[in-house]
Amino acid sequence: MQTKNISKTLSITCNVKKKIPSIQWQDIKDTILGKKYELSLVFPDKKTATQLHQDWKNKPGPVNILSFPIENNVGEIFISLDQAKTECKKFDRNYENYVAFLFIHGCAHLKGHVHGNLMETFEQNIRKKFDI
Repeated sequence: MQTKNISKTLSITCNVKKKIPSIQWQDIKDTILGKKYELSLVFPDKKTATQLHQDWKNKPGPVNILSFPIENNVGEIFISLDQAKTECKKFDRNYENYVAFLFIHGCAHLKGHVHGNLMETFEQNIRKKFDI
């Protein structure tokens, strides 16, 4: 397990041996959630991603992303890099782009968005801003 404190408001923990994609994590987080929002981003192993999917969504197999609001300005996002690698082709995206897409999606949920047209429009605007 490796944890990097990117800033006082963003930490990244990687529990797999994959390289973490080079994405503008801090800038995306700050744009969506604000500079004071404290976010923990975790890349779980396949076993943990599968357990999270079962526990929180009652679905089999590894989850691609889950977002958990913890307090008013504190949250946690789990992104399975293995699952992202598998799914990216299905969405006609490269791996790094798809991980960024998932991160934006998770941040949008922490911001309070729910699936639907408003969330999709919000995410599209963020993706345009960061060329994702």
